[in-house]
Amino acid sequence: MKRNIFFILVLICGTVSAQNIEDVLRYSIENTHGTTRFQGLSGAFGALGGDLSALNINPAGSAVFNNSQFTMTGTNYNRNNDATYFGTTNNTRLNSFKINQVGGVMVFKNNNENSDWRKYSLAFNYDLVNNFSNQFFSSGNGNEGIDNYFLAYSQGQPLGPLFVQDGELIEEAYLDIGSSLGFGPQQAFLGFQAGIIDPVDFDDDNNTEYLSNAEYSTVNQEFLQSTRGYNSKFTMNFGSQYKDFLYMGASLNFHSIYYEKYTQLSERGFDTASEIQFINFDNLLISRGQAFSFNLGVIAKLNKYLRLGGSYQSPTWYDLRDDLSQRINSDSPVKNTDITFIDFNIVNIFPRYKVKTPGKFNGSMALVFGPNGLLSFDYSYQDMSNAELRPTSDASFATVNSEIGRELRAVSTFRVGGEYRIKHLSLRGGYRYEQSPYANKITISDLNGFSAGIGYNFGSSRIDFTYSRSERDANVQLADVGIATPANVNGIMNNYSFGYTINF
Repeated sequence: MKRNIFFILVLICGTVSAQNIEDVLRYSIENTHGTTRFQGLSGAFGALGGDLSALNINPAGSAVFNNSQFTMTGTNYNRNNDATYFGTTNNTRLNSFKINQVGGVMVFKNNNENSDWRKYSLAFNYDLVNNFSNQFFSSGNGNEGIDNYFLAYSQGQPLGPLFVQDGELIEEAYLDIGSSLGFGPQQAFLGFQAGIIDPVDFDDDNNTEYLSNAEYSTVNQEFLQSTRGYNSKFTMNFGSQYKDFLYMGASLNFHSIYYEKYTQLSERGFDTASEIQFINFDNLLISRGQAFSFNLGVIAKLNKYLRLGGSYQSPTWYDLRDDLSQRINSDSPVKNTDITFIDFNIVNIFPRYKVKTPGKFNGSMALVFGPNGLLSFDYSYQDMSNAELRPTSDASFATVNSEIGRELRAVSTFRVGGEYRIKHLSLRGGYRYEQSPYANKITISDLNGFSAGIGYNFGSSRIDFTYSRSERDANVQLADVGIATPANVNGIMNNYSFGYTINF
């Protein structure tokens, strides 16, 4: 088979999966996007309603609308990441723009004066749950190189299958090992064929011990991680108002997911005596799929000032598929020179799998001061330790699920927001605090965020602008195994949102 027609090989890697706790958290944590007004109050809308993105907190909010409405929101996302690794800090900035919300609500008033049901509402809304566009770069002199990654996967692996057989292309061998033996042996194959590791006994096909060909006390490492994609949600909502004090609602939510993560690890500065002087290792992971969830909620107007809200968000059931491509190169004198033919055109397709994120409970309280303004407070509770990969009968998923139970915890989120009106002008502000999902509070830190916004009501339409800022630290591993010291990433997100609303 000629190389110039060998564009892509796709086989199923089924013995060992590459999914981990990171995959679960990626879809469990939701950010405060949504309409401009919703962002302006930092999402503290559970007892208020009357906003399309508030349906994500409490679906009873659609019954609060007094008239039909259409809203569209666009946001410029500005990421500012400081990555520190072995005392060296690098800054990375990234901008992206997305239409993050489009939706409308139709309100049907009941003209029957003898009925206790005042009105009904039907809403449809698109919201961006997560914008995955992000990037950071780290560099420093580490004491654990990528050779440790390949050693970790190779120890205990028989040498025989790591050879390319007569008449076999290296690409075919790479995919065949992934299909028949799994992800771990496949990584051992990469390290061996790239000349980074060698067996202790080269002449013994049953050899299971390996040594590194890289010599160093410290090595200069440069690591780039770039992600893009989205987790979007389309909501179908029904709400109703009973008498003048009770609002009820339910939503069906349909998610669409696309996630792409590219990582590049480059190493140089090995000892002078080392036969290896550089290593490059790149990975490209693509995840895509769909998900479903539902919401139930109520809002009670206790008097003309005080409102209380309560809602339940079901677990979200994700159906996902992952594709993984890799490429590796080094200047090792014993490498297989065909190693460069393993590139991003050679794709490992993992079996479809499911992620169940935990359900969430929300409690809310709001004080509404007539046309002058309002204050609102929201609290939500979500036990991240109940998240899981499925099928649970899969041995590797069972291992990850045990890790989730040990390392993750219940998360409380607090949101406070306020709005003050001066005739047609509205001034808004909010604060959000979200606990770390990790029990150690180190892998991912607590999140703090605030927002400020302004809106002008023309009567039949309204324009709004909001600035919001959130900050969170994360320790990011350069490799799944073998490199223990993470890069500490201080991530700041600045969002600038503009929205337009029309009443009809």
